[in-house]
Formats: sequence, C-alpha cells, structure tokens
Amino acid sequence: MAEVHHPDGRVDLDATAGRAIAASPLFNPDLAPVPVRARRWTTYNFAALWISMAHCIPTYMLASGLMEGGMSWWQALATIFLGNTIVLIPIILNSHAGTKYGIPFPVLARASYGVYGANLPALMRALVACGWFGINAWIGGAVLHTFFSSLLPGWHELLGSGRIGGYLPSQWVSFLLFWAINILVIYRGMELVRRLENFAAPFVLIMAGILLVWAVSKAKGLGPIVHQPGRLRGAAFWRVFPLALTGMIGFWATLSLNMPDFTRFGQSQRAQAIGQAVALPTTMLGFSAMAVIITSATAIVYGQVIWKPEELIGHLGHPLLVGVAALTLVIATLAVNIAANVVSPANDFSNAWPRRISFQRGALITGVIGILFMPWKLTEDTHAYIQGWLVGYSGGLAPIAAVMIVDYWVLRRKRLNLQDLYLYEGSYRYRRGWNPAALVATAAGCLAAWGGLIVPPLRPLFDYAWFVGLGVAGVVYYLLMRREGETSAPP
Repeated sequence: MAEVHHPDGRVDLDATAGRAIAASPLFNPDLAPVPVRARRWTTYNFAALWISMAHCIPTYMLASGLMEGGMSWWQALATIFLGNTIVLIPIILNSHAGTKYGIPFPVLARASYGVYGANLPALMRALVACGWFGINAWIGGAVLHTFFSSLLPGWHELLGSGRIGGYLPSQWVSFLLFWAINILVIYRGMELVRRLENFAAPFVLIMAGILLVWAVSKAKGLGPIVHQPGRLRGAAFWRVFPLALTGMIGFWATLSLNMPDFTRFGQSQRAQAIGQAVALPTTMLGFSAMAVIITSATAIVYGQVIWKPEELIGHLGHPLLVGVAALTLVIATLAVNIAANVVSPANDFSNAWPRRISFQRGALITGVIGILFMPWKLTEDTHAYIQGWLVGYSGGLAPIAAVMIVDYWVLRRKRLNLQDLYLYEGSYRYRRGWNPAALVATAAGCLAAWGGLIVPPLRPLFDYAWFVGLGVAGVVYYLLMRREGETSAPP
C-alpha cells in the first residue's frame, strides 16, 4: 500500500512509494509531500502568518486608497471586511488538501490540470506574485530611502541629483538593497521565514498602535476624524462599490490558490482552519481601521490626504520617530513579501522544471521578473493600484480557484492518489499530461471576466471579475468532467 493514513485524516507515503516518486522527473525535494512528523505549524503559526501578511503597506494603501477615492471611513471598512470574508472561503477550501496530503499548490493543481497542465495555473499565479514582489520591494525601498534620509540628511542627493525614470539614484539604490534582503532571507530556508513571521506579527501590531495614538492626538481626538464625510453617496457609491469589492477580494486571490504551500506544514485541519479564519478578516479589518484613522488624521493635520505611509513617516519630523517608523514598515513589508510573494512563485517555477529549478532559484527568478513589472508605475495612483492591478488579475486567478475547488471537493470528494501526483503514467496523466476540461474552463472564466475590457457593453462583468471568473469556470469544469465520465474517486 503506497499511502499511510493517520487517525486524524492526514496522509503519508510509505517508504517504497517515497523511493518511487524520488526517481520521477516530476519530483524534487522542495515539491515532496511533507511527512506527518514534520508538519509542526500550529494555530498560532497560521494566525501569525496572516497577521504579519495583513499588517503591511499594501493593506494600509487599500483603506487609504478607498478613502482617497471618495469613500467615508465606514464605507471603506465595510467593503474591506466583506471582501476578506468572501475570499476566506476559497482560501480555507484549497488549504485542506495541503494539510491532508502535505503537498504544495503546484502539486495539488496536477490533480485537476494534469501533471504537466498544472504548470499553467502555477505560472499564472507565479507571474502575479512576481508583480506583487516588485510592488512590495519598491515600497520597502521607498521606506529604506526615508530611513536613510533620517540618518543622513544629505542622502537624497548623495549619489547625484539627476533623475533616472523620474527617481533619484539614491531611491534606486534603496530599492535594490531591499530587493536583495528579500532574496537573502528566502535563501536561508522556510524555518527562517516561520521565525520572521512570528516576530513580525506582534512587533508590527505594537508599532502600528503607537502610530495610531500619535495620529489621534495630532488630530485632537477621534471626533474630527470620524465626522469627515465621504464624497460618495447613493448611486455614486454603488457605481464604485463593485470595483472596490472585487479589488478587496483580489488582494488575497493569490493566497486562495497557494495556501497549500503553507498548510502542508499544518499539525491538523483544525489548526490551519481556525488560525486562518480568526486572523484574516479580523486583522484586515483592524489594520485597515488604523489606516483609515491615520489617513483621515493626515487631512486634518497636514491639509491633504496622504495615502502612502512611506510618504507619511517623512512628515513626522523628528529623526528618531522617522527611524523607528521606517524600521517597522521595513519589517512589515519584508515579512509579507517573503510569505505571500516569494514562497509560492518559487515553488511554481520549481514545478515547471523540477530537476533544474530549486526553490532558491525559483525565488531569484521571482525577484528578477518583479523588477520587470516596473512596480513604480503600479503604485503611482489609487486607480492603477485598485481598479487596474487588483481587479484585473483577480479575473484570471478566480477560474483557477474554481477548477481546483470543484475538482477536489465535488468530483474527488477530498480523495487523491498521493503517489500518482508525482508520476507521469499515473492517474492524473489525462491527455499527455494535460486536462482539456480544466484548460477550457479556465479560458472560459478568463474570457468572461475580462470581456468587459474588450466589449464596452459587458463592462459590468469586469467590475465583478472575480465572481464572474469563479462562477463560469466552476460550472464549465463540472459539466465537462461529468460529460467525459471522470470518476469522483481516484483510480
């Protein structure tokens, strides 16, 4: 028997099966199923992971960006909480297989897309992560630039005053330095990542609380902050709400696919489910509330809305305050960038060529492509960030989530052949390693979600890109697989 079933429902491979998959070209140690004895992540580890990922500058920019777009504080918070509660559903559903079988996202995708076809969703997810890596690296570099400026008053023009692409040479040096720190940490391995997440979660929360107290005191209390009205009322709000909600869901649509990269280390289903369900929506709401209050305070204190925290800390004045605030933002950005935007694409690139691309090489590829995304352009204004970037890619990732969920929960009823996920001649070969039903369903979901960008009358479909892509792909995949007579259980 190839599989060892434990009383808590988790599955291992026996020694014979382990040797068999080790010789397969679809295997490398980074993609191997994690043995049950090595799955040590507790409820706290998963909660800390989400807390550290949510306490980041892009989360802050979500709330402040919505307010800059005209929402009141309560409209922004309600939109963020609803979006994160919705996206938690596919996150939990796709997390289950990671904990049960100890497998990462690209290996799980082999069950529905085929052992070679899984490269399509893996690389689509990887490219989005590369974009996010670039965005966070640019933001982290901007924070480092502010930090260095607080220590060295002449830092801005230390390397010259001539601008390159609209930015000073010192800004580019700060960006590349932060980029290199990310790569260095990931090269040290997943255990260092776990320790970083555990440290970053409470540290960032405490420092954000201190910044919150400062903002409230500067604004003379909460009264002036909460009484600032939004510009969107009635029909105007409902015209903006669909895009805003889809953007909020899109923010974590990436993790709705690749959470198995982390839950494969889970001690139990209870640990991963409770840790995520408690931490994600509450942390996003809490940190967003801090961002709303601080952003509102900037309008009162400085007479303008400052929606980028790396710009806000530059207004603090005292070098010590600027330095501490910058250090906090650097740690927060580093933690989220590695957990959310390096682990997954590193595994995804490794899955594309298991024998040649290791986890570390995949991380380096991620970093290089992240630069090519020109993240300084994506963060220039709230429209490009929320309505362009977040909503746009959510329509491409939702169909993948739908295919995986329908395949695992509806058709296979949570039963996979673990050994065959690593063998070309196994249960998941389909048509030469590709599952046509998954490819057609994904294409149909993407076309439906993005159709509004091409055909103006269909623009509402793009406003709800994530919902449209998820629904269309899920239905198409189920119907095609049933028509082809695929069994609900693994052969």
